[in-house]
Amino acid sequence: MKLLEFDTAKEALINPWNCVQKIENCPKTVVTCFAHNLIDYALEQYEHEEIGGFTSANGRIPIYKLRVEGKELGLTMSMVGAPAAVAEYEDLAEMGFENFVVFGTCGVLDAQIEDCAIILPDKAVRDEGTSYHYAPAGDMLEVNVGTLACMKKFFDEKKCTYTVGTCWTNDAVYRETKEKVAGRKAEGCICVDMECSAIAAFAQFRQKRVAQFFYAADNLDAGEWDARSLANHAAMDVKAKILRIAIELGMAMED
Repeated sequence: MKLLEFDTAKEALINPWNCVQKIENCPKTVVTCFAHNLIDYALEQYEHEEIGGFTSANGRIPIYKLRVEGKELGLTMSMVGAPAAVAEYEDLAEMGFENFVVFGTCGVLDAQIEDCAIILPDKAVRDEGTSYHYAPAGDMLEVNVGTLACMKKFFDEKKCTYTVGTCWTNDAVYRETKEKVAGRKAEGCICVDMECSAIAAFAQFRQKRVAQFFYAADNLDAGEWDARSLANHAAMDVKAKILRIAIELGMAMED
């Protein structure tokens, strides 16, 4: 298989520095999520200014600098899907960001995990393609390397309940078949997303600090799919609190 042909070269024919420029006075930490309405909510809550952006065939995504309690943080929306998200993070790293707080929804493979519950992934099953260009071939990767202990301490201090476990990253959302779900659950996976293993591979390859967590959404551990709070507008009061937690985690990573 071609995905077995991992190349350790740090430089490619097309590189982030060919496409983007450094941001002057760039904050060290960027907070990013996949929901546009949470980005909009953050802009309503915090003092901010636009400091850059990405332009692609899909349109433009701005990058903001937030000012929170005397600290400065980056804020931007992540693109959905492993290839798009990792390409965006490559650009953010080249622009000057060193720490990434990434949060978003996941599907649960354990119905006991409640809607909007916090999940801290420590491993990810690699059922996508992007990670194989950043790490040697294998079934699984460690996640939140160098940040998981700090995240646990942070959530404990905030008295936020969380579950630690293995994520199944599958970038073909309509191919989460009953047989595959059962197989991944038997392997110990507690949730499924589209980017986690690829983000972990990027972080380790580029030596960036990434703190990624999920808030649980749809339930795949049932006879029929249950969307629960998957829609962006659903459970916004809870999701707004999760956004504030992510901002505070970003501030903690600045210390």
